[in-house]
This record gives sequence, C-alpha cells and structure tokens, in this order.
Amino acid sequence: MGFFTDDLFQLVWNGLFVGSFYALVALGYSMVYGIIKLLNFAHGDIYMLGAFIAFVLLGSTIGLIGEASLPVLLLVLLITMILTGGIGMFVERVAYRPLRGSPRLAVLITAVGVSFALEYGIRQIFGPSPEVFPFRLSGGSFDVLGGRVSVTQIVLMVIAALLMWVLQLYVMRSREGRAMRAIALDPQASLLMGVNVNRVISRTFFIGSALAGAAGVMAGAYYGSIDFLMGFTIGLKAFTAAVIGGIGNLYGAMLGGLVLGLLESFGTFVLGGEWRDVFTFACLILFLSIRPTGILGARVAERM
Repeated sequence: MGFFTDDLFQLVWNGLFVGSFYALVALGYSMVYGIIKLLNFAHGDIYMLGAFIAFVLLGSTIGLIGEASLPVLLLVLLITMILTGGIGMFVERVAYRPLRGSPRLAVLITAVGVSFALEYGIRQIFGPSPEVFPFRLSGGSFDVLGGRVSVTQIVLMVIAALLMWVLQLYVMRSREGRAMRAIALDPQASLLMGVNVNRVISRTFFIGSALAGAAGVMAGAYYGSIDFLMGFTIGLKAFTAAVIGGIGNLYGAMLGGLVLGLLESFGTFVLGGEWRDVFTFACLILFLSIRPTGILGARVAERM
C-alpha cells in the first residue's frame, strides 16, 4: 500500500498525459456525432495521417536546413492541422454527404471502408514497417511529489490544453459555434432559419480532423515511431473516451479522455501492461451498465 502511495503522483501524471491525447481525438468523434449522429470510425486514421504528413514535412525541412527545432515542429504542426482538416472535409464531402439520408448502417459501413482505405493507402506508400520520426522532443525532467515529470510532457500537455481551450471558445462564443449547436439540436429548424447546414458540417469535420492531426504530430514527436496502424488503437480508445464522457458533449470528450488515461495508468500498475486494455474495457462495460449515457451525456431517444 505504501508503494502504491509513493507512486500515486506518477500514476496520475502519466494518466493525464496519455488522456490528453485521447481527449484531442475524442473531440472529433463527439463533434461529428453531436451534429449528424455519425460514428466516424475513420477519425483515428486522420490521427495517423497527421503523423505521416508531419513525417514528410519534417524530413523535407531537415533535408533543406539540416536540422529541426521546436519552432519548426510548431510550424509543421500548424500546416499538418490545415492539411488533415482539409482531408476531413474531403472525406465528408465524398463519402458521407451523399449518404446522409441513407440508413445509418450504410453510413457506418462506409466509415469503416474509409478507415481501411486510409490505413492501407499509407501502407502502400510507406510500407508496413514502422518509420522513425525525424524529430523527437527531448528535454530535462524533475521530481514532483515523488514522481518524474519531463519538460516534453509539460509542453505537449500545454499544447493539447490550448487547442481544447480554443475549440471551447470557438464553439461557445462564435457565430459559427452557435450554428453548430443549433444544428445539433434541430437540423431542419436550423435550415429553415437560414443556416448553411452543409457548410457547418464541413467546418465541423475540418476542426475535428485538425485536432486529430495535431495529436498525431505530437505522438510522433514524443514516441519517435509511427506506423500505418497507429490510428486504429487510439481511434478505438478515443471513441471509448467519448462514450465514457457522453458522446456528443465536448466537455464530456475532454473528461472521458482524462478518465480513460487514468484507468489505463492505474490498470497497468495493478495488473501489468499486458492487462491494460482488458482492465480499461472491462471498466467501460461496467460503467456503461451503470450509466449508459456517459458522465455528462444526456438521455436521448435513439442511440447507435
């Protein structure tokens, strides 16, 4: 018990760090589901695309100037967010918009097809083997309450928190954000009131995909390795986080990501790394048996 107490801060810190990645990706799931009730299972692969786009951009930059630095990484992060956001809009326009009036199952199968197309398209381009990310964040570390905190973790968590804060301001304070919330409540009434529903939905895909792309860049810079299947696992975890928090609720996505990260951290400590996912999803099943709408989710008449 004393050993557990000594490691408590480290477990919490590790959980919050991983949970911040889950939260960034989960926001895209919640935004899309909240507006058009679509479970976009290709969303995790946008995260993977973000990592590979940054891989190409950083490799080209290093080839030109000989080295990369944190400012260069931040510039690449911004460019990657724009590119992945554009890819998200393209996917919505080509794959989802023509099926918007179709049965829900058809759209769901299409989302799975888009996911496989992205994964194995990248596999054909870059090969099946993991790639070493051209730039890896490094920095010192220091002790806090018996735990070890690195400067790199703080930087990445600050970037993630800043992105989530900007998104919250955009959705809650801007005119476009009000349009998103209006469509989430009643798309037909919003259309009659003059809201351009298609444009708002495209913008939603852009924002969600941009956040997922940013998370992919940060993961590559932190872990130092990327592969074409990296989006599958985090996509599943981010979807789980969105469900735990209450899918369709932005604050729920953020909270669910952090809760899932903490569950993984404590599960790894108690049961070992090989049981981490078993513990996490067992907790998910138990939690949803008690509160199926999630922590902050509202009860609705229809669920997927």
